[in-house]
Amino acid sequence: MQLYTKIAIALILGALAGSVANIFDVEWLVTALTAIEPAGTAWIRLITMVVIPLVVASLVVGTATLGDITKLGRIGGKTIAFYLSTTAIAVTIGLLISNLVSPGSHMDPAALESLRSTYLTEGASRVEIAQQAPGLVEVLLEMIPRNPVQAMASGDMLPIIFFAIFFGAAMSVLPERRKAPLLGVFEGVNDAAMVMIHWIMKLAPYAVFALIGAVIARFGADVLGSLLVYMLTVLGGLALHVTLTYTTALRFLARVKPPAFFRRIREVPLIAFSTSSSNATLPVTMEVAEEKLGVSKEVSSFVLPLGATINMDGTALYQAVATMFIAQVLVGDISVVAQLGIVLTATLASIGAAGVPSAGIIILIVVLQQALPPGVDPAVGIALILGVDRVLDMCRTAVNVTGDLTAATVISRSEGGVLLASSDEVVAA
Repeated sequence: MQLYTKIAIALILGALAGSVANIFDVEWLVTALTAIEPAGTAWIRLITMVVIPLVVASLVVGTATLGDITKLGRIGGKTIAFYLSTTAIAVTIGLLISNLVSPGSHMDPAALESLRSTYLTEGASRVEIAQQAPGLVEVLLEMIPRNPVQAMASGDMLPIIFFAIFFGAAMSVLPERRKAPLLGVFEGVNDAAMVMIHWIMKLAPYAVFALIGAVIARFGADVLGSLLVYMLTVLGGLALHVTLTYTTALRFLARVKPPAFFRRIREVPLIAFSTSSSNATLPVTMEVAEEKLGVSKEVSSFVLPLGATINMDGTALYQAVATMFIAQVLVGDISVVAQLGIVLTATLASIGAAGVPSAGIIILIVVLQQALPPGVDPAVGIALILGVDRVLDMCRTAVNVTGDLTAATVISRSEGGVLLASSDEVVAA
């Protein structure tokens, strides 16, 4: 049985077990599912452990072997342009579908008051954390690490990416006799990291069951019911973005048939869904890009780590819907000018967002502070949606990593790369 099938079965069984425990209030089953959750958390830690050595080694090798260093600038320019464009499109789709459905107008007053009282304290604490987050200028400055080792120890991806590219570029101009030993070391680290990934992925089905079962078991059916229209609006927007934006890019820019692409990457969105973390999924994303899509190493080693850090299409779309939902509940509809501000703020705020669970809430607070009128407390808005944030986080992370792979495929094609293994999976030029 293929790994994808095992993961899918584990996800379904975990969701069923969690749903039974939740809906029928089976206390012993809730306790059991909660008790095995640390096994899933341990698996996330295992795969996250490989991220830093893999990213550093892969970026250094990819940059050092480019040959023409100007190629790096060309790939970087295309990547950032693609990511910013698709993020802006995602936010726009979120706003359009929110205006069409108006999820905030379907809230029951009793459910609204219950959510406020239950989650207001936690919402206020999230706002306080967000207010301490660095601004855009600080994020850009922090890309240059004072201490690369410290950046690696704390897992700050943007400084790590900057240093690895800079170091690889320096290696590329060394004489061959000096470069070869260093290159061999980093290639060995990269190969060893890939072996570790293969070992860790054998545990994926068990971890997925543990993670999904515990998450679903803890959800209150009353919370899910009261926010159903809001959740469906987010999910509909995410599906629309994948269907329109990514399939169009794949067919016309990468010249790849979308069904073949999605079939080959299928385990990546499942892992992202289970972990709610682009960073934790990154080793699998890179492996699938190179081995199943045929993306060149020089492209995947740059595009995918950068994407796990700055490409948050699913998160940006979610922020647009969440902002509109909160605004519709608290203040009524907001102006077109304010909505244009949401597009700009959500697109820029996604840069440098941590690829970890619930990081989207922090970005959402930044967007809310710009979009809501003075005197409206963002903590109240956050309280309305915290109850279902985790399940939506899982969905938007799956879209985020799908966008990363779409970008890598498009950029690889633009650089003359040969994609996929079968001619019937490629669109004729």
